[in-house]
Amino acid sequence: MGIEIRVEGLKKSFGRQVIWEDVSFTIPAGEISALLGPSGTGKSVFLKNLVGLLRPDRGHVYVGDGDVPRLRENQLYELRRKFGVLFQDGALFGSMNIYDNIAFPLREHTSKGESEIRRIVLEKMEMVGLSGAEEKLPGEISGGMKKRAGLARALVLNPEIILADEPDSGLDPVRTAYLNQLFVDLNADLGATFLIVTHDIGTARVLPDNLGLLFRRGLVMFGPREMILSSTHPAVNQFFNARRQGPIGMAEEKDQAQLDDEGEAPQTMPAPIQPQLMPSDGRVRPAMRRPGEWLAQHNIKPPPGSFIDDEGRDWLKDWDDLIDNGHRPR
Repeated sequence: MGIEIRVEGLKKSFGRQVIWEDVSFTIPAGEISALLGPSGTGKSVFLKNLVGLLRPDRGHVYVGDGDVPRLRENQLYELRRKFGVLFQDGALFGSMNIYDNIAFPLREHTSKGESEIRRIVLEKMEMVGLSGAEEKLPGEISGGMKKRAGLARALVLNPEIILADEPDSGLDPVRTAYLNQLFVDLNADLGATFLIVTHDIGTARVLPDNLGLLFRRGLVMFGPREMILSSTHPAVNQFFNARRQGPIGMAEEKDQAQLDDEGEAPQTMPAPIQPQLMPSDGRVRPAMRRPGEWLAQHNIKPPPGSFIDDEGRDWLKDWDDLIDNGHRPR
């Protein structure tokens, strides 16, 4: 099962530039969470703080019982074995074939023999749909295949936490959809904690169990998917609905003069909330919530048109039938 990550009072700066300050939230164990925000808000920097590649100016990052900024080097080395990291570009070694790239962590960090390594590598390659590509070099495969090879490498040590930094960057919408489905299937199979940093609103609206938004040197909001997607908070509403009017500008934050020029923002409803992606085999992941459950608990009416899938099924009304029949959106 996955591990809970708890962040308390985190601040990070580079010289006089404050990236974020007093960030506190909890990433639930075994769930898929996504962190978004305008460019320059420190999303990738946040991931580096989680694994101890950077140290915060102050605050705590609890991964299980360990406080990452306060661990000794040998303790940090052991903790990192619990993480699998998918980098933006896959970060594959160009001179190694795909098989050797994926086998690298096993050869570097374990004493397993080559027969055991081969079994694990081929298993992970099959898991991400790369069977038969063992001998190919990174320069001979597509961007989507590189992402999946990077993901397979992140999985070979059976991590309890999987971090993905902009996994959809450079991918077309179809490959992004395949990758999102792969994340859902892996979470269902492995039970690992997933944290995905992305700019892709389409991904954010259908993939994670929890969403967070970084802006103005801090965390604006983090919580269940339905809470964020139904929010009327100006920055959250603007970002997740891709609107120009609001506090986020071309250079991150608009000043007061710009906001005054825009005038009072019209009251706009959030976009309809789409059904959440389910595993390919129609299972319900333990972290999945019944559609509309959070909204009903907080007496919030969903935006019009919410929870209707591409086949016209209303997940609010038909959830029990969908689950009983093993259906899922295509």
